[in-house]
Amino acid sequence: MKKGILKLVLVISGFAILNTSSAQISDTVASICAKHFESKFISDGQQYRALLMNTDETAEFHVTLYGGTMYRIAACSGLNDGDLVFSVYDTDTQRNLLFTNKDFKNAPYWDFKINSTLDCIIEAKLDSEGSKSSGRAVVLIGFKQLK
Repeated sequence: MKKGILKLVLVISGFAILNTSSAQISDTVASICAKHFESKFISDGQQYRALLMNTDETAEFHVTLYGGTMYRIAACSGLNDGDLVFSVYDTDTQRNLLFTNKDFKNAPYWDFKINSTLDCIIEAKLDSEGSKSSGRAVVLIGFKQLK
């Protein structure tokens, strides 16, 4: 009985330690990604996160962008810029590509303005040709009002 309880406590402790270390890595990636926000941009308060195990996996985040606003999307994985490819699509049935950083050498962020409110899908995946990254995809969105 005591051995069974001890094993259960060890297993639960192991999961707690693993979860804590994974969260710390994600927090580190998010703080690195946040360096791309200048004082001009205010975070939307969300951290869009996913764990990507290989280059075949894609994370998908649904967001609403509001008209009359300048946005910055920053995307990171690991400690280096350029390890994460992100693309922005509209939610139209044809799923039109609005932007991909792959066309810009995997730039870590993109600034753009929205004239009218738009629902979007942001896809993120590891760059198959990039350096080794943590596999933790973090996308941050900042905004500032247009005058």
